[in-house]
Amino acid sequence: MENQPKLNTNKNIIILLSERFPRCFIVEGETRPLKIGIFQDIVECLSEKDGISKTQLRSALRMYTSSWRYLYSVKEGAKRIDLHGNVCSVLEKKHVIHARERLINAKSRVQAQHIEKKEKKQPIKKSRDYASTHSFRITKENFSHHNQLKNKERLQHASIKYTHCNDSKALNTEQKLESVTDISTLQIGQILKVKIGKSILDVSVLNISKDGVRVQLPTGIAMIVFAEHLKF
Repeated sequence: MENQPKLNTNKNIIILLSERFPRCFIVEGETRPLKIGIFQDIVECLSEKDGISKTQLRSALRMYTSSWRYLYSVKEGAKRIDLHGNVCSVLEKKHVIHARERLINAKSRVQAQHIEKKEKKQPIKKSRDYASTHSFRITKENFSHHNQLKNKERLQHASIKYTHCNDSKALNTEQKLESVTDISTLQIGQILKVKIGKSILDVSVLNISKDGVRVQLPTGIAMIVFAEHLKF
């Protein structure tokens, strides 16, 4: 397998696997948890003509089993399947918990990146003095180098003060909040708070189960959060 021409991407490898093992690998739609040790089963079924190295195969399987749709399939009561779609074992609880944590962390990272991008697009509120000086600098071609440096220093000072103020507000807000200790006291539709990145967001309770609390973010994204991450 190692010395043959290789497929270029993980996606292409998964497509090939879905064609070879259609009852096991799904390119689109809901997936099913895979048998533990399925890597070796695939290696034994592939030949040199397939042009897939073991390194590439591991990478493709890692991508497949890290996708959100796969992590959603790893739930209580679900069963693992082999290459032919036959049930071979029931998921252990520790694997279900691990998958749920990975899904929550993945969603949190995406949400944090979305918030960070949004914050970068928002202009920093400038002081009246800086706005006036900045306007003067644009309209006067002969503005002195000395004054340009002064304006730059003012902008840097305003940016640092703005960031420090936001961080302090978030810290003060978090310190005043209390953590949820008993999810049985929560109600559907209740507004709580959850910390994502450096931001504290309001979330609405959609569903409550032993796996966690399903909430909706202001952006409309729904995610499952453990009780210890919720505050009110």
